[in-house]
Amino acid sequence: MDRQTLGEMDLPAHIWEPFAQSRAAIRCSPGFLIYLQGTEATCFYYLKEGRVKSFIQSETGGERVLNIYRAGSLFGEASFLDELPRVSSAVSLTPCQLVPIDRELVTQAISRDPELALAMMKYLARTVRLLSHQVDQMAFRPAQWRVARYLLSLADGDDCLQCSQDDIADSVSVSRVTVSRILNDLSRRGLVELGYRRIQILNRPGLEGLCREE
Repeated sequence: MDRQTLGEMDLPAHIWEPFAQSRAAIRCSPGFLIYLQGTEATCFYYLKEGRVKSFIQSETGGERVLNIYRAGSLFGEASFLDELPRVSSAVSLTPCQLVPIDRELVTQAISRDPELALAMMKYLARTVRLLSHQVDQMAFRPAQWRVARYLLSLADGDDCLQCSQDDIADSVSVSRVTVSRILNDLSRRGLVELGYRRIQILNRPGLEGLCREE
C-alpha cells in the first residue's frame, strides 16, 4: 500500500459524497495552508477535487510528509474525532475544492446513512495501517527505494512532478546530498529527466521495478 491508495482502500466509489450534498465547496489555490499542526480541529475535510499534502514539522523546521490525498478522500478527521490538537498540517498541492465537515454536518449525514459511520471507522483503521507501513518503509528500505516510491506517489497523469530535492529529502528522511546522487543516477539511466524544481518520469515501469516488493 502506498500514499495514493488511502482514498481508495476498497471502499465504494464516491462514498463520502453525502458530506458535500448540503454544503458548497471551498476553492483554494496551490500552496494554501488548510490547517496547521498544533491548532484546534473544528472540522475535517472532504477533498472534492485536487491533491493535498499532510505533513509534520519539527521544532527546527524539518518536514516529513505523511500522505498525499487525492480527490474523493477525507483528511484531518483523526484530530477532529479525538478532540485533541492537530498532529499535522495540510497544504494544497494543486487547485482544490474542499468541503469542511463540522459536527453538525457529520451528524446529519450519518443520521441519513448510518453506514457512513462504519465506513469512517474502517477508513481510520486503514489510515493507521498505512502509516505503520510508511514507518516500515522509512526504517528498513534503502534510500533509492524511498526516493523512487516517493516520485511514483506524487506522479500526475503526465508524470511531471513539481518538487525540489529538499522536498524529497524531507519527505523520505535522507540527506539532500543522497537525494541528488540518486536522482542523477536515475537520470543517467533514462528513468527521469531533471529540471528546476521539476522532475519528469520518463520510464514508469523502470522506476516501479526499483521499488517492487520482494
